[in-house]
Amino acid sequence: MKTYQFSTALSSQPLLGKPHRFPSPAKLNLFLYINGKLPNGYHELQTLFQFLDFGDWLDIEVCEQNSDIIITPDIPHLKPEDNLIYRAAKCLQEEANITKGTTIHLDKVLPMGGGVGGGSSNAATTLVALNYLWGAHLSLDELAEIGLNLGADVPIFVHGHAAFAEGVGEKITYCNPAEKWFVVLKPESSISTAAIFSDPDLPRNTPKRTLDQLLHSPYENDCQKIVLNHYSDVEKALNWLLQYAPARLTGTGACVFAEFDNEANAQACFQQKPKELFGFVAKGLNVSPLYQLLKRHNLPNSSTI
Repeated sequence: MKTYQFSTALSSQPLLGKPHRFPSPAKLNLFLYINGKLPNGYHELQTLFQFLDFGDWLDIEVCEQNSDIIITPDIPHLKPEDNLIYRAAKCLQEEANITKGTTIHLDKVLPMGGGVGGGSSNAATTLVALNYLWGAHLSLDELAEIGLNLGADVPIFVHGHAAFAEGVGEKITYCNPAEKWFVVLKPESSISTAAIFSDPDLPRNTPKRTLDQLLHSPYENDCQKIVLNHYSDVEKALNWLLQYAPARLTGTGACVFAEFDNEANAQACFQQKPKELFGFVAKGLNVSPLYQLLKRHNLPNSSTI
């Protein structure tokens, strides 16, 4: 498993070789507030997404001879056609009438079920990369529309910029929060987002604030108390981080993170982490590593890929 940060590897990636190699970054929800519950059962929220200089890699080869989509390796208990990478490739293939196929290998680094966006990021990288490799020439808005059918967070990764989301997540404002350093830890628990949002004790009346107000207030997560009440290992990991720096839950978890002003302090904390916990150190990034790679190779990365 490769656990190096993207910044130490992007410049050497053979994007124009075979296979083509694309980063699929993690994200954090720097804050999450629940403002109300709608009649249809969805929740109004305000949350801030930022990318991390750390994540999975997708190795992608184009097949000119047939339209088969092959994803490796197999994921236990998941049908290939239910894999978000496969679904993203298939949707793009159908939308753009592509007759080519692809083989995609997932170099998995991010923990599954951690709330750091692994599956959504994989789907978005697939859409952006194949849009270029297949010559589909769809706009970012068109790719994001495809992505929305795959998952609520996919459009954020498609557009590749830190974002403030409101409503049920559909109202997006791109922004530039401070790029801190983070220690991210993943407890063993696998948390059901649906269960957290259906918990009767979940705060649902946090007052709405403007983005400027939120950026200049202490960041919090309304789901955190509920998660800690039900998952003792998440509480234990968070309490350990709080000894070193401000720390909280990302999304509905299970990952927790602490923020630092510099890498040295983050690394010093990480070196002390409990051995049983998976974790990593990464810098927050307002521009996705995927777009940094495309820019480095002089490929379009704005309105059309």
